[in-house]
Amino acid sequence: MKTLETVMIFGLFRRRNRDAEHKVYCEIVAQARQPVFYSDFHVPDTIDGRFDLIVAHAVLYFRRMRGEGKAVSEFTQYVFDLFFQDMDASLREMGVSDSRVQKKITVMGEAFFGRANVYNPAIDNADVEELAAALGRNIFPDNPEPVAQTRLAHYILESASRLGDQTAADLMSGQIKWADPEAFRDLPV
Repeated sequence: MKTLETVMIFGLFRRRNRDAEHKVYCEIVAQARQPVFYSDFHVPDTIDGRFDLIVAHAVLYFRRMRGEGKAVSEFTQYVFDLFFQDMDASLREMGVSDSRVQKKITVMGEAFFGRANVYNPAIDNADVEELAAALGRNIFPDNPEPVAQTRLAHYILESASRLGDQTAADLMSGQIKWADPEAFRDLPV
């Protein structure tokens, strides 16, 4: 017979394996780091440019997974938490002081949700112009790249469609099939 103490003690040793969540996060980052985005789409290869592309891909992933139930919600929450743990670690590695890390993470969180609130309706409506304009404001704030923004918007819409065709189970296992950005780099606009 199990006692409460036994359950609690053994519970300490049972750690949920988070490999799947980690794999998903790594897949999101790997897709955002495709060299074509920085060369042919002219995304600035800066901290901000890389952050914005990771955010765009994370928004696509989380958008697809919404409404899939409690287990999926808990899974994606952990992926989201990994994202911000990684941002925290990156800031610390860059030498940001402990007192400023939390402020920067708060700003990054606000940026994430602000971008999601702008990107999602444009994606839901398959509105290339609206999405391209939003990408321009966020990814190319200093030097607009209208052609690259439009190509990137087409890529994002195609990725959203492909994610929509995949099961939540596949997406939770890290088998994410994004659109191929190479196919959009010379897209006539």
